Amino acid sequence: MSIIDTLGWTVVCDYARLLPESGVCALVDGQQVAIFRDFSGHVYAVGNRDPYSGAYVMSRGIVGSRNGEPTVASPMHKQVYSLITGVCLDDPALAVPIYPVRVDRGLVEVGA
Repeated sequence: MSIIDTLGWTVVCDYARLLPESGVCALVDGQQVAIFRDFSGHVYAVGNRDPYSGAYVMSRGIVGSRNGEPTVASPMHKQVYSLITGVCLDDPALAVPIYPVRVDRGLVEVGA
């Protein structure tokens, strides 16, 4: 399901379908976006392309935290990226794009 409203938000899935500590991939405005839900219920969205390997795999990454900051580790070579800033915590020269994300009436929406 992918519906774009007049304000630039794309509905990607039901919030209940996002399992804690795992990710899903959605196509938003022509871009692959990895969406994650942590155990506390917060939702994050980053680009699905791993900048180190070039593979579109971030949605399969390992969700965790480092020093209290929510993170995702690439499933390819395990570089760890902040889910808040997108910056690679192992190599600050690398980053994934971040996207605005919200939950509205039980639906996860990503901003374009």
